[in-house]
Amino acid sequence: MLAAVTDDRFERLQKQYGDDLALAALVEAGADRLPLPGAGETLKRWRALAAVAAHDLSLVKLFEGHTDALAILAELGGDAPDGSLWATWCAEPPDARVAFEAHRDFSRSIADSASSLSPTNAASPTLRLHGTKAWCSGAASVTHAVVSGWNAAGEPCLAAVSMQQPGVTVTEQGWHAVGMAGSASVDVRFDGAHATQLGQPGDYTRRTGFWHGGAGIAACWYGGAWGIARAVHERSGGSKAPHRLAHLGAIDVALAGAAAVLRESAEWIDTHRDADAQAVAMRARLVVEHAAEEVIHHAGRALGAGPLCRDARFARAMADLPVFLRQSHAERDLASLGALALESKAASWML
Repeated sequence: MLAAVTDDRFERLQKQYGDDLALAALVEAGADRLPLPGAGETLKRWRALAAVAAHDLSLVKLFEGHTDALAILAELGGDAPDGSLWATWCAEPPDARVAFEAHRDFSRSIADSASSLSPTNAASPTLRLHGTKAWCSGAASVTHAVVSGWNAAGEPCLAAVSMQQPGVTVTEQGWHAVGMAGSASVDVRFDGAHATQLGQPGDYTRRTGFWHGGAGIAACWYGGAWGIARAVHERSGGSKAPHRLAHLGAIDVALAGAAAVLRESAEWIDTHRDADAQAVAMRARLVVEHAAEEVIHHAGRALGAGPLCRDARFARAMADLPVFLRQSHAERDLASLGALALESKAASWML
């Protein structure tokens, strides 16, 4: 495995590409070969996600989806060819579901580049995909995707699909937000596109890596909040304005608490690799979500309208992060975590 993103490596890429840094450049540099979650270096993986997020939240949306797809492929027995750009599209809104049709007669070799198939285990079932997939980040730029859908028995399944084949249409529909506009999260239509099944029905949420990946989203949110906080810090150098300093203090409290929870969560996941990490992941996500909202609130009040109107990077981050945070299910997630808390001992809250 290639080295994960280091601060020095990412700084070099950032200086080389600036605002033009894209997923393809990260992949070409080998920056996508992160430690797998739960393999002993989860915090290193999350630091890489946070570093990309602090630079550009739309970019980390694509980067996280790509690296999550690689982790899913590793867990469920798939492969990714060198230089391929992946996405993970597993949102399941009721009005956009993809049907997986078994296709037993499809026997072309996975290694045949003309097949347009995703390069996964040739022994895996082959499928045809039908329907529209929503929230497909980076659809116009990726080469492959891990897609969720439903088989004829009504079971949830995963498949690896090549985007470079007939039967795949990237639309311009499904995204109107200003925030996270760079993620280009549009609808994709599948009309009989070939795909390869990953794992068994139900494996997407049943596998231990599901909640590991869910916790990794919190690292992206944290990186976005850290990037905003860094701008406040840089613009507050030498300031003696008590209100600005108070806002900076509030930002420090929010980020310090969130960072502590992320470090603790990463250690727990590495120590309990095969355990159910739902409570750990949900707690990390909710703590970081709250901290990020605090950072957004205090950053705007600390700096006023000037940077929001004249600093493109800061303004973009302030618009992007609230949209990205809505990947959380808010009170529904709080209720789920509360139910898990009832099942555990209150002593777990003790120092």
